[in-house]
Amino acid sequence: MAVSRKALKALSGVYGVTHRQPLFFPSKLGCSAILSTRSVFERDYRRPGQPPDTRWPWQKIHFDFSKGVEGIKKHIGLLKDEFVQRWTGPEGRPLLEHMLEQTRVQWEFRGPESLDQWVVSSDQEIGGHSVAYTKLGKNNTTCFLYGSLCSTPPRDGETRYSGYCTLRSKQPLASFDRKKTYDWSSFNTLHMRIRGDGRPWMVNVSAETFFSHQRDDIYSYFLYTRGGPYWQDVKIPFSKFFLSSRGRIQDNQHVLWLDKVKSIGFTLGDKADGPFQLEIDFIGLCNDLAHTEEFAYELYKRNPEV
Repeated sequence: MAVSRKALKALSGVYGVTHRQPLFFPSKLGCSAILSTRSVFERDYRRPGQPPDTRWPWQKIHFDFSKGVEGIKKHIGLLKDEFVQRWTGPEGRPLLEHMLEQTRVQWEFRGPESLDQWVVSSDQEIGGHSVAYTKLGKNNTTCFLYGSLCSTPPRDGETRYSGYCTLRSKQPLASFDRKKTYDWSSFNTLHMRIRGDGRPWMVNVSAETFFSHQRDDIYSYFLYTRGGPYWQDVKIPFSKFFLSSRGRIQDNQHVLWLDKVKSIGFTLGDKADGPFQLEIDFIGLCNDLAHTEEFAYELYKRNPEV
């Protein structure tokens, strides 16, 4: 029985969603046509012109017995600390201290190990020419982000725009690499002490979501640096952050969930080619009692009641 090519594609797509296994169909010549569906849904970005990585997840793991034993010891110690912190109070602090807390320094840079909590990336991942680096500032007390921005797109025939650099914090992990989130529900303002070169930046806050199609949702707001040798204290209320997904501002806006924050980041993409620098002293939170705004943007009903 002959099977058309369109029927094979349709069957392989439906079957691959539920089982992710190769399909075998008999042909007239007596041989089997193997239809692999491993590359139907690829999560990671792949540059144009590069072949897809069709390896299974277990084929990418390098097994090492000695590292496995060290990892078990490490995670058991972390699990023990989690139980002790639960008995002490929220996040390992007494309950009264947690309830009366008005300010908190979430990130500060006081040594080389503090830079390991951050990830630097640029458009080199898609073939661009921008570069970005981090190092400790003067007296090893600040984070110094510097590099060069280039908006020339790569010559791959598909990418049309380029020119960005980002600095993003890593999501904290609990024992056995379980993902953790920050609870900022006691605060309403983001407080930072920075020193820039006059360029406009974008502050991005990522929060945990329920559905997989919301994994690219991010809350952003603008950060304008003055330039010069003086530090500036920046306070941004969380009510000012607006929702965007994959670089597009959404029509349906929602309030940022402060009890499930994953990470914070800084993005530069002002299309002004040349060197840049941004120095960060600390990133903290505060509860501004004078700020009573819940959300700065209007929410419209799609089908308003008459």
